[in-house]
Amino acid sequence: MTHFKSRILKFRIIVIVFIVSLIFQSIHAQDKKKKSKKGDNTEVATPPSKKDKTIAELIKSSKKIEGLFPIYQDTITGSLQLLISENQLNKEFIHFSQIADGILDAGRYNRGAYMGSKVFKIEKYFDKIEFIAQNTSFYFDPESPLSKSKDANISNANLASIKIEASDKKKGLYLIKADDLFLSETLSQIKRASSPNESPTSFKLGSLSKEKTKIRSIRNYPENTNLEVEYVYSSPSVLNSGSEAVTDGRNVSIKIFHSLVAMPENDYDVRFDDPRVGYFTTKVDDQTSTKSITYRDLIHRWHLKKKDPAAAMSEPEEPIVWWIENSTPLEWRETITNAVLQWNVAFEKAGFKNAMVVKIQPDDADWDAGDIRYNVLRWTSSPKPPFGGYGPSFVNPKTGQILGADIMFEFVHFTNRVLYDKVYELASIDAPYESFANNSHDFLSCSLGHQIHQDVMFAGIAASAYSNSDLQMDRIKKESMTALVMHEIGHTLGLNHNMKASQLFSPEQLADPVFIEGKCLTASVMDYAALNVTRDRSKQGQYDDVAVGPYDVWAIQLGYTPFKTENERQALLNESTKPEHMFGNDADDMRSPGKAIDPRVMTSDQSNDQITFSIDRIELSNDLMKDLKSKFSKPGESYEELRRVYYLLSSQQATAANIISRFIGGVYVDRSMHGQSEGTKPYEPVSLKDQKRAMAALSKYVFAPDAFDAPNDLYNYLAMQRRGFEFFNGPEDPKIHKQVLTYQKNVLNHILHYNTLQRISDSELYGNEYKLTTYMTDLNNAIFKADIYGNVNSFRQNLQLEYTNMLISMLTGKQNASFSNNAKSMALYNLQNIRKMAASSGDISSIAHKQHLRTLIDNALKEVK
Repeated sequence: MTHFKSRILKFRIIVIVFIVSLIFQSIHAQDKKKKSKKGDNTEVATPPSKKDKTIAELIKSSKKIEGLFPIYQDTITGSLQLLISENQLNKEFIHFSQIADGILDAGRYNRGAYMGSKVFKIEKYFDKIEFIAQNTSFYFDPESPLSKSKDANISNANLASIKIEASDKKKGLYLIKADDLFLSETLSQIKRASSPNESPTSFKLGSLSKEKTKIRSIRNYPENTNLEVEYVYSSPSVLNSGSEAVTDGRNVSIKIFHSLVAMPENDYDVRFDDPRVGYFTTKVDDQTSTKSITYRDLIHRWHLKKKDPAAAMSEPEEPIVWWIENSTPLEWRETITNAVLQWNVAFEKAGFKNAMVVKIQPDDADWDAGDIRYNVLRWTSSPKPPFGGYGPSFVNPKTGQILGADIMFEFVHFTNRVLYDKVYELASIDAPYESFANNSHDFLSCSLGHQIHQDVMFAGIAASAYSNSDLQMDRIKKESMTALVMHEIGHTLGLNHNMKASQLFSPEQLADPVFIEGKCLTASVMDYAALNVTRDRSKQGQYDDVAVGPYDVWAIQLGYTPFKTENERQALLNESTKPEHMFGNDADDMRSPGKAIDPRVMTSDQSNDQITFSIDRIELSNDLMKDLKSKFSKPGESYEELRRVYYLLSSQQATAANIISRFIGGVYVDRSMHGQSEGTKPYEPVSLKDQKRAMAALSKYVFAPDAFDAPNDLYNYLAMQRRGFEFFNGPEDPKIHKQVLTYQKNVLNHILHYNTLQRISDSELYGNEYKLTTYMTDLNNAIFKADIYGNVNSFRQNLQLEYTNMLISMLTGKQNASFSNNAKSMALYNLQNIRKMAASSGDISSIAHKQHLRTLIDNALKEVK
């Protein structure tokens, strides 16, 4: 039976094989028949190739926009094609981007913000056009054999590799699709990466929407191709919908100007940085140098050439032309014009007449401020103003030549509008700069406007003591506007901040109206100096700078004078030791606790005796506080104005206290070179006398039982004007204890910072006479001695507990390893002294407070052991 089944199975297999063979032969025969009809002897017929389309065919439904890179925009879909010529291949161009409009909820996406410039080459790779960003950070001497390996281990960036759609070999033209080049983040990263410390509920941009992102405008010129692109970031749902400036947090638009610029071909004179004067720079390292210093940093400056090179003073071939935007308030246009033209005083010393020119943008102008061919003074009134003034410029990264600039002003900083409560409640120290892109000044913001805003309001309060306060306010606004414009123009000329310049005059000179009339009150308008508001109101003169300072003139000479020899330039540089040429920038300034070392390099200060000036500012604030309620409470109005003035005066006291605190453990810095005439030691500790003066002032105005005192009946009236449900998320009552403790903590954060304590010990080796042991004992006494044996008021209880916890943290906290052993020893010594002093005495609140202190110390000492 099994044998029979096996035979049947074999038979079926033979039949199947036979049938398959017949089918295959039939198909093969049909193929041969088809081929024979075509007369083709090949095995497989090849279909005819599709003819490649020409450039003319691909652009026939597009509008041509002629310029540096001709653009063809489809009249139906709006899609772009870009024409590249053979002579543009392997050449360098510059890409520059700027925010046309944005929001501040997700970062510094504000109108006018510069996002930087980069050099790129266009290269052809077989059937593709590639955009390659070049690395400009290194220099190789072409005479050195090492220059043959200048590209070793340096990565350029392939930004885009785009297929060639059509070409014209005779004309040397290549057509590519350009949508992905401009409608994605190919040329510039726009959406910033999330920070690891960022709150999950913070406002965030969604994903880039290809469907909604679009080209808003195209302007093409022989030397540059400009596009405005609206990038739309979408998310189906958001946790945080943003501020009122955001219409819908799920769909947010950021508008960007992209400019492709021809590389300038001129005889621009490259100049290199010197640390004695402050220009913005493009950093370059010399890879073929054998010196200790290999810096070859390029300073940023305009290309100014004399019409008559032989003349001592000549007009430039092309002046720096500034346009006042037609959005500028009419009443300020003359003041702004005069402020810009003040810089001609400096340029005359450099040999140029009328280097700066100012024009008004016509109301019917066919260009807008985003056009990089125009340098524009612009105005906005933003819901969340990011600055008072902002003066960026964009440069050729290969040379440092400034190619264009704009200045942004925010209207709010010339009003009495309160921006945020915390500005006045907490008076926290500003960061020197907020960076929001790469590594150049062009991506950094200037916060002078914030300070001027507060100072103008403070000066207005002081002016109200006179019946002619309206006249005084007009002067304050005009002078502060002049100073701000000159400051921001200085940035666009290449100058960075000079936070040391406020040391020029004494407090007595600043209080002499005749002496200071018409002057720059500091050595440079590039400082963040406080407005000159005198305590003796009969001596009030000029409030702010109305002319460029002596440092500014000297710096412009160094940047722009057409020197005949290097010796001429070096002779001018050697004048850096003159008192009026003092210089210290943001890298040196001490506004942040524990940062930098020279107390003269500080913001919101004034005069060559900052301690005296700061004490005067505190006393003036105290004087004004006494009559606050009667002067700033108006019938029929809310108490918002009174509240604003109170917090403003308090924050002025806090700012002055921070300035005084920087003298503790301070070290003066001299940037002069070895052997330079009038030069001093690079490091010179602050004198014992001045450190003692600073400690005495802190004891009286920051740590004393009556520090930050105000009339008690004032607190009942510090009410904000109600608006809808704005108090829904928290209680509205004024947090007076928190406010005062914050001011005191700002000071303690610096004078107990591990950098400050370490410097006090180290500087004892080279001249510091204020020993760590003496200083820590003085501080302990300042915080406890006045009341520890009796009643301790609630403000002092807060201060003493905060200070005690800081000492404990030095021994057991997360950062205890950062503190020197000497500092830890003194912290332990002070804690033991506090425990001895904190005996149970005084009222119940004071007894409870002292028990609290002893318990904290006992627990900490157990942990230390």
